[in-house]
Amino acid sequence: MDAVSVQQDVEFGVQSGEKLLLDLYLPTQPSSTPRPAVLMIHGGGWDSLDKSTMRGMGNFLARSGFVAVSANYRLLHGSENRWPAQLDDVQRAVRWLRANAAKYDIDPEHIGAYGHSAGAQLAALLGMVDTRDNADPALAKYSSRVQAVVDVSGPSDFLANRNTDGEAFLAKLFGGDFSKLSEVWRSASPVFNVAKSNAPFLIVHGTHDDNVPLAQAQELYEKLQQAGVPVNFVKLEDGHTFTTPEARHRLAAETHAFFNTYLMPSR
Repeated sequence: MDAVSVQQDVEFGVQSGEKLLLDLYLPTQPSSTPRPAVLMIHGGGWDSLDKSTMRGMGNFLARSGFVAVSANYRLLHGSENRWPAQLDDVQRAVRWLRANAAKYDIDPEHIGAYGHSAGAQLAALLGMVDTRDNADPALAKYSSRVQAVVDVSGPSDFLANRNTDGEAFLAKLFGGDFSKLSEVWRSASPVFNVAKSNAPFLIVHGTHDDNVPLAQAQELYEKLQQAGVPVNFVKLEDGHTFTTPEARHRLAAETHAFFNTYLMPSR
C-alpha cells in the first residue's frame, strides 16, 4: 500500500466562538478520477475525546484509496453545547467536504460516514436525515447526507435500555428529561429515523459490549431490514472498543469491503 499525506487542523467552521477543525488523510498515489471520501466521527460520549482517535482508520482508508477525514465537533460541557450542536457540526463537515471537493479531489456524490460509539449515532443520522441548521448561505446548496454508513458500537434507541445514570446524562445532553422532551430524545435516536431512503448501513458491534447493549444494534438492524435498506450486521467477540487483533482486523476488512461496494461502485 502507498503512503498517505496528512493535513491537520483544517478549519471547517466556527460555532459559538469555537473553531471546528478536521484532519485530512489523502492518498498520494495518482488517480484519474476524483476519490470517494469518508467522514470519521470519534466517540467519547458526546463530551470527550477528539479527532485524533481516528488516526489509525484514517491512514488505513487513505491507503485504500479514500480521502479520509476526521472531524472534531462541539463537546458537551455543563450546559454548553447541548444537543443538537454535535449533529450540526458533523453535518457542516459533510457540506464543507462537498464545497471543497475540487480542492481535495473528492467525488462529492460518494461520501460515507464512519463512527464509533457516540460518533456512530452521529454517523447514522448523517445517512438518515437532512441538514438541520441551514443558516450558513455559503453551504446552503450542499447536502449533508452521506451515501454509506459504518456504525461501530453505536447507540440507536435512547428510549430503550435505560438506567438512572444514563437517564441523568441524556437529560443533560438533550436539555431535559424524556417526560418533557420526548420528541428530542426520539429524533436523536437512529431507530426512529429509519426510512427506505436511508443510506446503506454496516453495523458492527461487540457481543460483550458493556457500554452499549448489543440489543441496540440488533434493533437498528431489524428496522433497517424491514424498511428495505441495504444493511450488514457483523457481531464480534469483543467489547465496546475492540481490543483483540482479530476483531480489529475484521472491522478493517468489513469496513473496506463495505465502502468499496457503496462508494466505488464503478471502479
